[in-house]
Amino acid sequence: MPYVVSAPAFEGPIDLLLHLVTSHELDILELPLSPIVDAFVAEVAASEGRYPMAVLSEFLLVAAILVELKSQRLLPGPDEVDPDDELIGWDERDLLLARLLECRAYAAVADAFVAMAETEARSFPRLSGLDDGFVAQAPDLLAGVTPERLARAYLAATAERPVPVVDLSHVTVDAVSVSEAVASLLGDLPRRRSTSFRDLTGHLTRRIDVIVHFLAVLELCKMGKVSLGQGQTFGDLEVVWLGERTLVAVGPESLDDIDDYDG
Repeated sequence: MPYVVSAPAFEGPIDLLLHLVTSHELDILELPLSPIVDAFVAEVAASEGRYPMAVLSEFLLVAAILVELKSQRLLPGPDEVDPDDELIGWDERDLLLARLLECRAYAAVADAFVAMAETEARSFPRLSGLDDGFVAQAPDLLAGVTPERLARAYLAATAERPVPVVDLSHVTVDAVSVSEAVASLLGDLPRRRSTSFRDLTGHLTRRIDVIVHFLAVLELCKMGKVSLGQGQTFGDLEVVWLGERTLVAVGPESLDDIDDYDG
């Protein structure tokens, strides 16, 4: 980060100050250099080494250029120098510096190659080959191949493969239909009139059958065929038949739609 200059005519980075002076946007004669240098020296002394060497060297370079420019403007003479000619050579200096850095990079690469060559120079390759008795021979890929073996291999490769069959005889598929449970309850509930869900499913042994009958009871309640009640939490579910008091018609086609129940 460049040093920040604080002066009556300018306040900002010192490299910007040099740019304004060289571009004639700021008159060097209106810029007092002594307070700037004194402030910098005092701040460096108080910082106790906080400023890096790059900032110090940059300030010294810019300050020297500003002193030279101001001295040339203050000293009268017949051969006054054009302000545009004061910085002639700076582009050449930057180009020379870039070339020096490039040469340093090439020199570093050359040193690396020299070190690699010195390391490889300590190794010796094998110059002698195998003895005549150990000369590698390519194996005969057709050894032992006869026309009969080739024909058997062709028939085995082109033979029809049997279709794989998965044995599902040990798998038990439960085909439980909600519509069948609804039809069974429509024939049983008018006779019972009022009963509990526990009594309706007391004869069932599989859990899936109990679940299907519960869904069937919900369907009958939705159609208005039965009313449901529960006296207490987790108590028996009372099912009361209301079939004669409803106008909802239940046909075979509605029972088929019940199997699509997603509740």
